[in-house]
Amino acid sequence: MITSADMIGISLLLLNLLAAILPSAAVAADGRQVKPGEFMIDHPTLINLGFEWRIEGDENRNARVEVSYRKHGDTQWKIGLPFLRLHGERIYQSQGVFDVVSPNMFAGSILDLEPDTEYEARFVMFDPDGIIGQNGNTLTKTVSVRTRPEPKPYSGGRVFHVYPPTYKGARVEPSFDGLMCAYNYYCGGGDTVTAGRPRVKPGDTILMHAGLYKYHPEYYTGDRSINATTPFEGTYYLTASGTPERPIVIKAAGDGDVIFDGNGNFNLFNVKAANYNYFEGLTIRNTDIAIWAGTQFIAGSKGLTVKRCRFENINLGIFTNYSGSSDFYIADNYFIGRDDPNRLIGWTGNFWAQFDGVDGQKFPPILASYTAVRLYGPGHVVAYNYVANFHDGIDIETYGNPDGSHALDGPHYPPKEYWDRRPVAIDYYNNYMTNFHDNAFEIDGSMHNVRVMRNLMLNSASHPFCNQPAIGGPIYWIRNIAYHAPGGSTRMTNGAAGVLLYNNTILTETAAGSSANVHWRNNLMLGENSAPAIFSVNTFTNYSSSDYNGYRLNPGAEFSFQWNSPPFQIPVDYTELLQSGQGRGGQSGTRLEVRRFRTLAEYSRATHQDEHSVLVDYDIFANVPKLDAQDLKRVQALYKGEDLDFRLKPGSAAVDRGVVLPNVTDGFSGKAPDLGALEVGQQPPHYGPRP
Repeated sequence: MITSADMIGISLLLLNLLAAILPSAAVAADGRQVKPGEFMIDHPTLINLGFEWRIEGDENRNARVEVSYRKHGDTQWKIGLPFLRLHGERIYQSQGVFDVVSPNMFAGSILDLEPDTEYEARFVMFDPDGIIGQNGNTLTKTVSVRTRPEPKPYSGGRVFHVYPPTYKGARVEPSFDGLMCAYNYYCGGGDTVTAGRPRVKPGDTILMHAGLYKYHPEYYTGDRSINATTPFEGTYYLTASGTPERPIVIKAAGDGDVIFDGNGNFNLFNVKAANYNYFEGLTIRNTDIAIWAGTQFIAGSKGLTVKRCRFENINLGIFTNYSGSSDFYIADNYFIGRDDPNRLIGWTGNFWAQFDGVDGQKFPPILASYTAVRLYGPGHVVAYNYVANFHDGIDIETYGNPDGSHALDGPHYPPKEYWDRRPVAIDYYNNYMTNFHDNAFEIDGSMHNVRVMRNLMLNSASHPFCNQPAIGGPIYWIRNIAYHAPGGSTRMTNGAAGVLLYNNTILTETAAGSSANVHWRNNLMLGENSAPAIFSVNTFTNYSSSDYNGYRLNPGAEFSFQWNSPPFQIPVDYTELLQSGQGRGGQSGTRLEVRRFRTLAEYSRATHQDEHSVLVDYDIFANVPKLDAQDLKRVQALYKGEDLDFRLKPGSAAVDRGVVLPNVTDGFSGKAPDLGALEVGQQPPHYGPRP
């Protein structure tokens, strides 16, 4: 017979056994231990890899994930940036635009790898409180993943030759009179234009021979010298799909310029129903939307490639806001917009309004050219392009709450069945950007592992670094240069979360209007007199941080630094965000504490931010003139990269003053990394199309 004493003894024995198996069970009950969950590999790009690791617990946020990697077959591991910790950051905009809450997770990227290469990636999760299900404080996970190759034509496919309507010379066979005659089996005119069905198959190449391909859709005719596009629209509807290894290629033949002229139509190429189509070496001009690749909630393409093309007299260059679009590669192109090529002007505000009527200018300026590249969905690469004279340069579509979530009805983060439609793992690098009414880059509405690296951003009327808002992060801004941004450098709104700014050269004032979980390291920030304070931050999380930066203070400013956050004893408070947006329930409570400081020393002592940061001036650069945003005679001037030299002078105040950031400062030359985008002794990056 089992007595009460026996039952107590058995219970104690079971508790002891449980304690042996789960030594921190009591700690786990209060949420401090971490419990690893699902691990996810984002879409690989050519040079970067992104990862996400869901967890439970770790309510005290002291767990971390350290990263290392190596090529398959190598023995030596390299260190990568640690993952960013996300949990509960809220991105909110009223009227049902945004209400997204970051899940409990880690996320991060391994940067600057080699294309089409197999890598091993190792992740070590550590929590001093213990890891549920593990005997100890650490858990190691290793995965193998391959970077993407650069898309190329398939060498074994069929080749079709296309000649312009006026061509009279010898032809290479099989030859055709217009693009759609090669692309489709039939290319009639009038009503029968839609009767054609694709001739091309995966791996086929259409070689476009030199000449002008300009048609007249206003004519109802079967004469292909007059119209070889759709009547009325003048659009090339491309509906056949290739594969990643065997795209369907439309490429210049190499015998001269190939010019597709839209003759003023709305959309020239439509690939919304076609995957893995490939354009190379073409000039596309005189149309509103040059290549339309997707429409929100309706349809869109995957795997679009556009290389070494030239876009002129367009409103939108390449556009998709369909969440199912993925893995575009857009590289080495020229995008020339219709906006004034000789003067900078902003699109809003009293400052820019005073130029209305000056030398024939109009304010607000007409939206003659909206955006060069505007994308949504995962896995896109936009690199080595030249972009000039647009409202915005290269954007992620603002979109609103991602698919599967809802700003009003919830859920406030997409469930797993929608994860493949999120805007994650997107790369924008080595682009030359100049002359925008608004932003060089908009990362608005993007989520995790977005990398904006090594871009030269000149002449943005406002905020070349735009996060309006970033949704969770990490959003990496690494080694970018921004010059002549008289509206300031950085736009963060609606609680923009997870933004990381590392080793940028920012030559105007920086203000984070509404942010969370945001971090600055190794940046140079020298002003353009766009605002009194050189650095002004509003953050809803007391785990935002800034350090190892170089600042030039504006002489005579009432205050130079502002760091507004919840009271320091409160880790997180979104009250002000919800009140400003009139959030659900009209929530009230704590608001951000306003903290302003005249000097770097006062600011560092009070906030414990930027304790290793230094003061610098424009004399640290080889050749970078200081600008004045209030100088009405000069503020509309446009500056060229070739006239400037952003390299640091050896021995200047910014040299050897940074902190080591794996994957970012590798190969630094002195005692410590330098501040800003360019390390002394290293060759500056190439910006824009490669030779």
